[in-house]
Amino acid sequence: MSSIQEEKDNKIKKIVILLFFILFLIIILVVSIFDTINSFRRLPSLDSSKKELSVRGDIISSDNFKITTSKKIYKASIDTRHLDLNKKELFIKLFSIYSNISYNKINKKISKSLKKPGNLVLSYNIDSKTAKNLKELGFKLRKLGVFKSRKVHGGKILRGLSINESGEKRLYSYNNTLTPVVGYITKFESKTGKTKVKGIKGLEKKFDKLLNNSKDGILSGKRDVLSYITFDKQSTIKQRIDGANLVLNIPLKLQKNNEMILDMYKKKFSADEIIISIMDSKTGEILSLASSNRFNPQKIYQKDIPSLNVNAIEYQFEPGSVIKPISVALVMDHNKIKKNELFFAHNTKGKANKKGEYPRGRYKLGRYHIKDDHRFKKHYLTLDDIVIYSSNIGTLQLAQRLSGPEFYEGMKRFGFTRKTGIDLPYEKRGIMPKIWQFSANDKKKEDNVFKATVSYGQGMTSTFMQVLKAYSTFNNDGYLVTPRILSHLLINDEKYKDDKLENKRIISSKTAKEIKRMLIKTVKKGTGKAAIIPGLEIGGKTGTAQIARGGKYLKKYISSFFGFVNDEKNSYTIGVTVINPNSTGKYWYYYYASWSAVPVFKEIANNLIKLNYLSPKNDIILKNK
Repeated sequence: MSSIQEEKDNKIKKIVILLFFILFLIIILVVSIFDTINSFRRLPSLDSSKKELSVRGDIISSDNFKITTSKKIYKASIDTRHLDLNKKELFIKLFSIYSNISYNKINKKISKSLKKPGNLVLSYNIDSKTAKNLKELGFKLRKLGVFKSRKVHGGKILRGLSINESGEKRLYSYNNTLTPVVGYITKFESKTGKTKVKGIKGLEKKFDKLLNNSKDGILSGKRDVLSYITFDKQSTIKQRIDGANLVLNIPLKLQKNNEMILDMYKKKFSADEIIISIMDSKTGEILSLASSNRFNPQKIYQKDIPSLNVNAIEYQFEPGSVIKPISVALVMDHNKIKKNELFFAHNTKGKANKKGEYPRGRYKLGRYHIKDDHRFKKHYLTLDDIVIYSSNIGTLQLAQRLSGPEFYEGMKRFGFTRKTGIDLPYEKRGIMPKIWQFSANDKKKEDNVFKATVSYGQGMTSTFMQVLKAYSTFNNDGYLVTPRILSHLLINDEKYKDDKLENKRIISSKTAKEIKRMLIKTVKKGTGKAAIIPGLEIGGKTGTAQIARGGKYLKKYISSFFGFVNDEKNSYTIGVTVINPNSTGKYWYYYYASWSAVPVFKEIANNLIKLNYLSPKNDIILKNK
C-alpha cells in the first residue's frame, strides 16, 4: 500500500515540475515577445518611392545634330563593413571588368577604406549603360556571398553594391566645334545633393535658365515582396521634364567646314585669330559664326583661357576703311551729294610717274596731314572712285557736310555704340566720340577732326558683329536686321519662336541700292577683286587698321572684308576679320586685307556653293555700272 502511495506522489511531483517548466517557458516566451515588441526594429516599409533625375536641355544644330547634350550619371558605392574580406579580390576583379575602372584604382580605394570601414564611393561618374550592368552584378555578388549581413539595432541588415543617380554630365559631341559661341559650363551641387551644371559663357550662359528649367520625375506606391513598386489608384506617377532644347540657325556641316578653312588660313597668315560670320541679309539668321581660336569645353586648359571669349562681340577694335561706305551712305541719305559731283584729290604737289599716276593725296586737317594709299591718275575723284579705291581724303570731305548731330545719330542708327541684340551674353558696345565733339566747328564751317577720322574708321571702336549688322543694310534695301543664332526652343516637344523681331529702315532704298552698286564695283575693279566668283552677285569693302594699345598704334594690324554674296534666291552678308596677320619678312603684305581677309571671304562663299546654299548662274549679270 505504501509503495503504491509513493508511486502516486512521485507522479504528482513529476507533473507539477513539468507544469512549472512549461509555465517557465511560457513566461520566457511572453517576456521575449514583449521585449521584441518594445525594442527598435528595422521593419521594411510597405510604401516606396523613387525619383527620376531630370537633365539640362540640348543645343541642336539646324541640321539636327546635338552639339551638346546632358546625360545622367550614377554613383557606385559599397559599405566595406559588409564586404567579406576573403572575397575582396573577387569583388575588385568583377567590379573592374563591369565598370571599366582599373583594378589598381579600385584596390587602392578599398584598401584605404578598410583602415576605417564604412561607406565608400567607388565612382561618381558611371554612365547609364554601365549602371545597368553593375546593378545586375550587384545581384550576382549577393548570391556569391561577397557581402555579409551585420547586426544593427537588434536586427540584421545586408548592404551590397549600391548604384544610384548622382547627377548629370554635359557632353560636347563634336569637341571644339562652334566654340566659343556655344560656351562652357561649371558644376554645382543641387539642394538634393545631385551634381548639376550651369552656363558660364556663350549660349550655355545666355539660355541657362531655360536649359535648366527641368523637374524630376516621381514614382511612388506600395512595395511588393521583391521590393518593386506596384501601381494602383493611390500611386503617384510624375514624368520627368527635362530642360528646353535650343535649336540653332547654324548647320553643323557648314560650321565645321568654315572652321577648317580658318584653321588653314590662321596657319598660313600666322594670325592671332580669324573671325567669320554668315548672316541671312533679310532675316538676320546667323548661318555660321566661327573663330580659328576654339577649345574643348570638356577639357579646358590654361592655354585656352584667351579663347573663351566670343571675340566677334567682345573684342573692340578700330574697324578702318570698312566704315567708309557707311559714312558715304549717311551723306547721301541727307541729299548732300550732287549728281556726277567731283571731289578734289589733293594730289597736285609733284609730277605724275611713268604710269601716269599722281602722288598720293595729302589733306591738311589742323596740325595733321591725312594721306591716301592709292595713287590716282587724275586730280578729281568721282563718288565711285572714293569708295572703290578707298580714299580717306574723299570720305572725310563728304563727312564734313553733315552736322555733328547728323553724323553722330547716323552712326548710332547703323548700330554703333549699341548692342546688336544678338543672342549671346557679354556683348560690348564700342566707343564713339561724344556728340559735342562732332559738333565742334559746325558754326565756323571748319573741318572737324572727329568726323574726319571716324568717317574712315579711326578714332572709334566697334565689334565685328556691329559692322556685319551695319553691312546687312546695303543688301536689304536699307533695312537693318537683328543677328539671331537661335532658331527656336523645344519645350516638351512644343516649338517656341520669337517672331517679335522687326527689320528697321535706317536709310532710303535709293541710298542702299547706290552703296550696293559701288560695293559690287569695288569687287569688280578695286581691292576686292580676289573675291570674284562668276555667276554670283558679290560686293564688299576692305579695311586695314592698326591695333591701338595704351593710346599708341602698334605695328600690328587688323584686316577685314565685309560684304555680301547673292544668287537668284539667297542673299547673305558675310564678314571676315583677320587679327594681326604676319606683317614682316617674306609675306609682309598679308596685313593688307586684299591679301588676307578677301581670300578667306572667297573660300567661305565657295563653301556655301559646295553645300548648296548658293547656286551660281551663268546668266546673272553683275550690276557694276
